[in-house]
Amino acid sequence: MDICNGRRRNIRTPRSLRAFKRLVEAQNAKMKTKREVKQEVVKVLRALVVGNNNEDIDVPMEEDCFSMNFSKNENLEHAIVMAPRYNLLREVGRGSYGVVFEAIALRTGARVAVKKLQCNAPENVELALAEFWALASLETKHENVVQLEECVLQRNGMAQKMSHGNKRSKQYLRLVETSLKGERILGYPEEPCYLWFVMEFCEGGDLNQYILSRRPDPRTNKSFMRQLTSAVAFLHKNNIVHRDLKPDNILISQKSGFPVLKVADFGLSKVCAGFGAGGNDGDEHPTAGGGGGSNNKNVNKFWLSSTCGSDFFMAPEVWEGHYTAKADIFALGIIIWAMLERITFIDAESKRELLGTYVRQGSEIVPVGEALLGNPKMVLHIPQKTRSTMSEGVKKLLQDMLAVNPQDRPDAFQLEERVDQVTRAA
Repeated sequence: MDICNGRRRNIRTPRSLRAFKRLVEAQNAKMKTKREVKQEVVKVLRALVVGNNNEDIDVPMEEDCFSMNFSKNENLEHAIVMAPRYNLLREVGRGSYGVVFEAIALRTGARVAVKKLQCNAPENVELALAEFWALASLETKHENVVQLEECVLQRNGMAQKMSHGNKRSKQYLRLVETSLKGERILGYPEEPCYLWFVMEFCEGGDLNQYILSRRPDPRTNKSFMRQLTSAVAFLHKNNIVHRDLKPDNILISQKSGFPVLKVADFGLSKVCAGFGAGGNDGDEHPTAGGGGGSNNKNVNKFWLSSTCGSDFFMAPEVWEGHYTAKADIFALGIIIWAMLERITFIDAESKRELLGTYVRQGSEIVPVGEALLGNPKMVLHIPQKTRSTMSEGVKKLLQDMLAVNPQDRPDAFQLEERVDQVTRAA
């Protein structure tokens, strides 16, 4: 992503407690109209300006916030009155449906990443909710999965902390309805709605940047292989299929003094929990024997049908629209192969050099999964380079991860064990 410079701005902290007390007193005494109450709530919020951007940004907070419940006749149910908790420093990334900022948590001084997603179209809402559901469903942390600190919904000058499955929140339910119906439910263009994700900040860039800006290092490669397989095993254990594993979505943290990978960007992910035998949410359904409680589900027994992901990392069955979590194993195989041999291509849109393995067909390069779909008997030449130091163990592992038939691939837990074996033996 392009990095844009920005200047840090000083923030005036509002007198939130005093304002809150005034609102509560007015509510209890019924001395103010609904419009006046709303105006007082809006006064408590403050905007941050980033760089030369003139757009006002209401900053989401959670600690030291005050929550209040209005009567059933009020439209401001479960509103949050709050003081700023983050100072946005600079824009570090921009995509088709969101912007990412580097920020400072005012209370701790820690650097965080703040992702702002505008929910102005159903497809944007779907991507935002998918990321929220995946990260919010994790009850435990993993060192190699990016950590979500909080998620806040902002609309009409009001901000509300998002909680998974909160059926009392009308705003949350409207987001879900927008995603399911494929049509805008949440207000009008003049009333923009945003989701703010506050996450740990990864100062080392993504896997592309890290690998291609350094000399080859076998120890780093082995460490990254173990970290990646550990992260995917953790996600699959928690019934999450990522569906868009690629170097762009693998970030690097260097807080500990050595590189730690963080799997990120869960906008295309799928949480496969909560579907019993015969269940179907329109995207996936269990295979025979795939029922059971959420604690003992096998994520590989759920079929998914949405063709999504990034071309160079998509398994053959994903191109067909009928696949399981084993598609993540295929994508991981492409990533590891490209990382070990430094195989790259130039992205036609961004013109960036990216890690990724492919098959040459004449003057064109074709994604491995697409090529295997067209010719299932095609033999992949692993390693590609004649002067490769790749061990036989790693070569066999990659061949198994990239098998045409997903049943011939190891699952995430078997893969974790095998990677540990081959990296320690190599």
